[in-house]
Amino acid sequence: MLSMPPRIRCREIDKADIAAIVDLLASAFRHHHRTRDFWVRAFECLSQHPTPVGFPKYGYLLECEGAPVGVILLIFSSLVVNGETRIRCNVSSWYVEPPFRGYAGMLVSRALKREHVTYFNITPVPHTLPILEAQGYVRYCAGRFVSVPALCGWSHGCRVAAVASDARPGEDLSSFEIELLLAHANYGCISLTCSSASRRYPFVFMPRLKFGFVPYAYLAYCRDLEDFVRFAGPLGRFLARRGFPMVVLDSNGPVRGLIGRYSAVSPKYFKGPDQPGLGDLAYSERVMFGV
Repeated sequence: MLSMPPRIRCREIDKADIAAIVDLLASAFRHHHRTRDFWVRAFECLSQHPTPVGFPKYGYLLECEGAPVGVILLIFSSLVVNGETRIRCNVSSWYVEPPFRGYAGMLVSRALKREHVTYFNITPVPHTLPILEAQGYVRYCAGRFVSVPALCGWSHGCRVAAVASDARPGEDLSSFEIELLLAHANYGCISLTCSSASRRYPFVFMPRLKFGFVPYAYLAYCRDLEDFVRFAGPLGRFLARRGFPMVVLDSNGPVRGLIGRYSAVSPKYFKGPDQPGLGDLAYSERVMFGV
């Protein structure tokens, strides 16, 4: 007798699915130093993240006979772009077990179906780049610039300070930005404001280690990369005094006004109406999961 084909379906991830998905991802990414504890913490971050109403809290799974055989994690966030509230989604880790790879398209098409959402992928594996481009993604960042901002000039009258929980919004700093700064401080980032001429400028840096022992800070958020260049000196000296002499930032080539070196590594892609700015990785897997 012929066996019946397996019953495959794609649906939203529910809280009750988390334990099984953690097991699936821990097995799939065991060679990438992502332990079961890593995935438990990732789902804790997703559970606490203020996902916009009407969007998946965790992402989607591919299910066969009631067991997960594929998963794609999605981080939906509400951001203010040019004064308008927009939805952005970081397409994070995804995996499908080999016998079910033929159904991977079902999972991806379900995840990327919202035309008004901007999707971005910041950690693509090199062999998946042709797949991303076939899905309509466009490269917006070609590499990284390693800078030593403390060597830049002085900005007279500029003051750098860690964001405080009692920070108040104003014309120079919106309530959305204050919420972003505080949220990323809770993720373990260094959230700062740089004050100049009675105006505040927000910055978020991720503490990192190169080769496991060389400390540096990764620029995770600023309004515009020119803001970082303008205040590179005071920001760099603030970070250097705290043990982070180097700052790495996304770029498409050498950055004028900064001392450092550019490398064409770690490209980033997006699809949708709003291209992410260089220096804006807010509410992404890099800051939330620590990848």
